[in-house]
Amino acid sequence: NEIRNRKANPDEVTFIVDRNINYSNICVTDCDFCAFYRRPGDEKEGYVLPKPVIFKKIEETLEVGGTGVLMQGGHNPDLGIEWYEDLFRWVKQKWPMINLHALSPEEIWHIARTSELSLDATMDRLIASGLDSIPGGGAEVLDDEVRRRIAPLKCSTDEWLTVMRAAHQHGLRSTATLMFGVGEEARHRVAHLMRLRELQDETKGFTAFICWPFQPENTRLQPGDGSAQAYLRTNALSRLVLDNIPNLQASWVTMGGGVAQASLHMGCNDFGSVMIEENVVSAAGTTFQMDSEEVERHITDAGFKAARRNMKYEIVPGGARA
Repeated sequence: NEIRNRKANPDEVTFIVDRNINYSNICVTDCDFCAFYRRPGDEKEGYVLPKPVIFKKIEETLEVGGTGVLMQGGHNPDLGIEWYEDLFRWVKQKWPMINLHALSPEEIWHIARTSELSLDATMDRLIASGLDSIPGGGAEVLDDEVRRRIAPLKCSTDEWLTVMRAAHQHGLRSTATLMFGVGEEARHRVAHLMRLRELQDETKGFTAFICWPFQPENTRLQPGDGSAQAYLRTNALSRLVLDNIPNLQASWVTMGGGVAQASLHMGCNDFGSVMIEENVVSAAGTTFQMDSEEVERHITDAGFKAARRNMKYEIVPGGARA
């Protein structure tokens, strides 16, 4: 908590209003821990969202004061870079003010391979079409001993970090994540945190870090310790180790409001996103939901002033609350 108060306003907790738009659930990586994806050819449950559906989701986000959209999806072999360019240009043409926080490193790596492009060329084209920042998804545990066991078809630790390095060098900012409780040992979590810390020393491109325990329902993987105690201990350790990442987000989406409130006194200075829509974690059986008023209430009840922010952690006009 002392370190948290050095790096952020001791009296304030920020949050963002945005929407998670999962543009497709079709995926070829077949991860044991994922309940969201569907294989190519699944005509019953597989999907790619059409533009009218995305249009409605973005309009609803703006109506409630949203400043951005988080777009992530599966690794769909039928979607080349042209599909993403067309989508991003369309979004930016209609809503130039909205922050397009999209595509985890794993998705970008997949797009580059599918489109037979270099990583730099892929990054240049995505940025030119409107990409503003990158979420930290797909990290799970950044240790290949763990990754080969739970997601053997996903990119390696070095590849995930290579995409993040390239994004930062191209001027983008991103978040970083850790999903723990997948049978890893303490040394694996430490390795994960140290790799993030080393890259941040190099690029200073991470704006925030978020950790949460694996959500096991409807998956093929046996869970480890996903208790509130394990979460709070991991979160607190992360605040100490990641001394060069300015913000830590509370994961109320997986842990619920009460545990998230406790984390505000154990390292976190941000309550994350209102997340008007969430599909990936909820597919694994976790269904916590909050609107802006409830997020603000949780923050104030925990003893802090609530303040709305954007992806860059800038307080938006009218965002501060007494």
